Amino acid sequence: MTMAKFSRARLGRLREVLSWHVEHGGVPGLVALVARHDEAHVEVLGVKEVGVASPMRRDTLFRISSMTKPITAVAALILIEECKLRLDDPIDRWLPELSGRRVLRRLDGELDDTVPAKRPISVRDLLTFRMGFGQLMARPDAYPILKAAIERRIGMGPPEPSAMPATDEWLRRLAELPLMWQPGERWAYNTASDVLGVLISRVSGKPLPAFLAERIFQPLGMKDTAFSVPERSLDRLATAYGTNFQTGSSGTIDPAVDGQWSRPPAFASGAAGLVSTVGDFFSFAQMLLHEGRFGGERLLSRPSVELMTTDQLTPAQKAAGGLLPGDFEANGWGLGVAVVTRREEVAGAIGSYGWDGGLGTTWTNDPKEHMITLLFTQRAWASPTRPPVARDFATSAYQAIDD
Repeated sequence: MTMAKFSRARLGRLREVLSWHVEHGGVPGLVALVARHDEAHVEVLGVKEVGVASPMRRDTLFRISSMTKPITAVAALILIEECKLRLDDPIDRWLPELSGRRVLRRLDGELDDTVPAKRPISVRDLLTFRMGFGQLMARPDAYPILKAAIERRIGMGPPEPSAMPATDEWLRRLAELPLMWQPGERWAYNTASDVLGVLISRVSGKPLPAFLAERIFQPLGMKDTAFSVPERSLDRLATAYGTNFQTGSSGTIDPAVDGQWSRPPAFASGAAGLVSTVGDFFSFAQMLLHEGRFGGERLLSRPSVELMTTDQLTPAQKAAGGLLPGDFEANGWGLGVAVVTRREEVAGAIGSYGWDGGLGTTWTNDPKEHMITLLFTQRAWASPTRPPVARDFATSAYQAIDD
C-alpha cells in the first residue's frame, strides 16, 4: 500500500485497463496521473504519432482545448480579487462592442427578428456561461444564427487557431450578431470564455498570453503551457487524431510540425487555445485543491476557490440543458468548471469539479478524497460524451483507493 492509500495491485489494474485501450486502437497513446495527498502515480503508454517510433513521454505536449477554460476563469478571479473587476459589473466599459445588445425572439428566427436585451452582459455572466451566446450541438445550417456565426469564424466548432481573426476583429464579428438568449437566462457553451479572455486583456492592459504567463504559469512552474509550441519543443507535441466531421473520415486532424499550434495564433482563445503537459496541469490542479495556494505562493484566496467550485446554475437553467439533454442531471456549473451535484458513478464524490478537453483530455479534482485525476490523450472525442477510455480511467482510478 502506498502512503496515499492506493492499492498497488489495483494501480496495476488501472495500467492494464489503459493498456487495453492503447493496444486495441482506442487511443494511440496517453499520459495518465492519479494523485492523493499530492503523491502522484503516472502511467505513460503508447506513441505520440502513429506509425513512427515516437514513444509517449511524461512531458509530452497535448492540445488541452477546453481545459483552457478553468485557467481563464482563475485569471479573471485574480482581477476580481484586486478589485479591477467586479462580478456583477457590466462588461460594456471595457468591451463597448458588446453594449446595447439585441436578442433573438426565438433561436430559429431571422437575425433581424430581435428585441432589446433586458440588461447588459456582466462579468458573472461570462464566468458562468450565461452571457446569452454559445456553441450549439446542431447541423451548421440548423439556425440562421448558427450559420452566420460559423461564417464569421468566431469559434463555433473544434479549436482552429489558424482560422481565427485577430482579437479586435474577432470581437467586432461577434458584435455583429444578436444574442441567442437574454443575458443571465441560460447556460451556453464556449463563447463566454473567449469573451472573458478579451476582457482580461483589456482590463490588465496586457495580451492574454502575457497575463496568464505572468500571473499563473510562472508562479506555478507551468513552463510548457502556452498558446503555441516553440520550434525547439515540437518533437514533444503529440499528433492530434480524430474524425473530420465534414468528410466522416478518421485520421490526423493536426500534425505537430507545421500544425496549427506550431506558431502563435492571431487570437489567443481563452476557451480552447492552450497546450500543456500533465505535469504542468497537475500544478494548476494542486493549487485549486489546496484552496488557492501552491508551495509558498497564493494565487487565489480560499473563498474565491470555493465560489469557483460551487454550482451557480438554477434548477430552471439546468432544465434548459447543457451541450446535450441531461448534462445537468448530476452536475452543475461553477466559474469555468463543472461541479458534481449527485453521485452516479464510482468516480467523483459530490463536490468534485473539473472539465474536459474535446481534443482528448480530462481533469477532475475531488476535495473529499484529496484526489486529482488527469488523462491526456491525442485522440479527439467524437461527441460531448466522454469516450470509453476516459470513463474507464475514472473508474480505475477510484477503484484503486484503499482506505
